[in-house]
Amino acid sequence: MSIWRVLLSIILPPLAVLDKGCGSIVIVFLLTLCGWVPGIIAALVILNNPKS
Repeated sequence: MSIWRVLLSIILPPLAVLDKGCGSIVIVFLLTLCGWVPGIIAALVILNNPKS
């Protein structure tokens, strides 16, 4: 995970997981709508997942 991905996930979480699939984008988008911090946490967890 690069520093640019981390910064992008803090600024715009749904754009950080753009290449991880539609489901990830929807989940992060909905969590970002609920609150900024849950969206950031979800984006960082998805980006840090070694299986994807």
